[in-house]
Amino acid sequence: MDAVLKSLSVRAPEAADKRSDAPRPVRLAERPTRQEAEAAVRTLLRWAGDDPDREGLLETPQRVVKAYEQIFGGYRQDADAILDRVFEEVEGYSDIVLVRDIPFHSHCEHHMVPFMGHAHIAYYPRRGVVGLSKLARVVDTFARRLQTQETMTAQIAEVIDSVLHPRGVAVMVEAEHLCMAMRGVQKSGVSTITTQFTGVFKQDPTEQVRFLTLVRDRR
Repeated sequence: MDAVLKSLSVRAPEAADKRSDAPRPVRLAERPTRQEAEAAVRTLLRWAGDDPDREGLLETPQRVVKAYEQIFGGYRQDADAILDRVFEEVEGYSDIVLVRDIPFHSHCEHHMVPFMGHAHIAYYPRRGVVGLSKLARVVDTFARRLQTQETMTAQIAEVIDSVLHPRGVAVMVEAEHLCMAMRGVQKSGVSTITTQFTGVFKQDPTEQVRFLTLVRDRR
């Protein structure tokens, strides 16, 4: 078992224990107008050294603002509400539920550059199960915000734990960060792995091994 753990170079997140420490969306009254946002894009285009009035860039501010509405749509979503329906009619099942390889893309809060990869989520149900697509939506909710991978990993685990009250939650996130590939050391293809465990997964190392083994088993 120790060999399995050592073979998976997992970096645990240094995230706050309280969900109240998570980033709060800006109140609607404090948000800039669409016109102000488009003006900011024009300023960045000029700062980059280009002419926002040339033909190819005339509509770029509008496109960027529209894209940001989708890319950062997680600020307008409530992860708790996504998990509010539990299927309690599932009887006789109390073993692990694992959804792996959930694709996501997010943006680093330090450089606003994308990072993308896959999330793997497992839990031991206590009073029922949640729709599998809901877990993917939870990942998207937190991914579509300015993030660090460590914080996002913790947020996914914490909301599942607090809403579903399972016997345990395990989350692994694997991602490549373009802020590392495109700037700074400029090393592409580097994978960062973070994990977060609650309940039986946190208390029992053998459960962590089981989770990691199921995630890695591609047979």
